[in-house]
Amino acid sequence: MVQFHHIRFLSFLIITLAAGLFPGTHAVNYKVTNTAGGTPGGIRFNNKIGADYSRQTLVSATNFIWILFQQNTAADRKSVSKVTLIVENITGVAFAVNNEIHVSASYIAGYSGDVKREITGVLYHESTHVWQWNGNGQAPGGLIEGIADYVRLKAGYAPSHWVQPGQGDRWDQGYDVTAWFLDYLNSLKNGFVAEMNKKMRSAYNANYFVDILGKNVDQLWSEYKAKYGGR
Repeated sequence: MVQFHHIRFLSFLIITLAAGLFPGTHAVNYKVTNTAGGTPGGIRFNNKIGADYSRQTLVSATNFIWILFQQNTAADRKSVSKVTLIVENITGVAFAVNNEIHVSASYIAGYSGDVKREITGVLYHESTHVWQWNGNGQAPGGLIEGIADYVRLKAGYAPSHWVQPGQGDRWDQGYDVTAWFLDYLNSLKNGFVAEMNKKMRSAYNANYFVDILGKNVDQLWSEYKAKYGGR
């Protein structure tokens, strides 16, 4: 009996500590719906990934994003009370709109690698779109997508098909190209991505790069390319 109470106390302590580390986490409601249950992709989702795992991934992704963006209080974040994941028959891979994340059942069906790991990475990327600031719609789309892939990268879910660091034609090419560039910028000043996201809460200006790092983005891109031999 003493051992049982000890275990219960430890469980309570862990839950309490978690709540302290991630204040407000439980104020967000997460819902997962599979509308393609009878399709190959819907069946594979149920068998290989599952709604429970997906919901926990959404929670974990949210907590990770808040920490990475240094959003320690509710006032620092978007006011989002519900995040919904919908697995459905759509083209492409996934998209996020109005705090809903839509994932393609066809993509799940056709993915040849570790589909659970891949979709976990996709959920980290799309969850970033739920929580990040976009300069009130003024920020370059490539920067927004790059930040989302940067989150995926730092969470440890970068897929093998990504380009290598230093590759790409321009800084705002988006996705993996911009993610690696942002990783480089963050190495110049730890917390760069968090500062950039904070600045984009209401607007966007290319001078934000100068404000944070003292150089314009074109110069930073040139130095980044030079570091990797101009790949």
